Amino acid sequence: VQLQASGGGLVQTGGSLRLSCAASGRTFWRYAMAWFRQAPGKEREFVAAISWGGGSIYYRDSVKGRFTIFRDNAKNTLYLQMNSLKPEDTDVYYCAAVLGLSSGYREARIYNYWGQGTLVTVSS
Repeated sequence: VQLQASGGGLVQTGGSLRLSCAASGRTFWRYAMAWFRQAPGKEREFVAAISWGGGSIYYRDSVKGRFTIFRDNAKNTLYLQMNSLKPEDTDVYYCAAVLGLSSGYREARIYNYWGQGTLVTVSS
């Protein structure tokens, strides 16, 4: 599956953005999906994950209550709604896909497919 992330941009503290990740192919619905983010010189860190049917959803603690991950399998698209953004949310955001969401969902190494990244900048 090929992934194309979009929706990043510059926003003020407290603002909102919605990221999208469009997937190619007919098998998007089979994949668990996730969002990661990465700052220059730092490791890629887990943000949120969602199972193929949306029944299981996970977030890193710092985004709980502010970010919402959801998917539309009919449109082959994954989303990340980001509200109440903070300067520390500034990063390049990546979407990722894996067949089957295991207990290691927070680890970037388990994901087989990655989008190209979209930059989110939150100004103070």
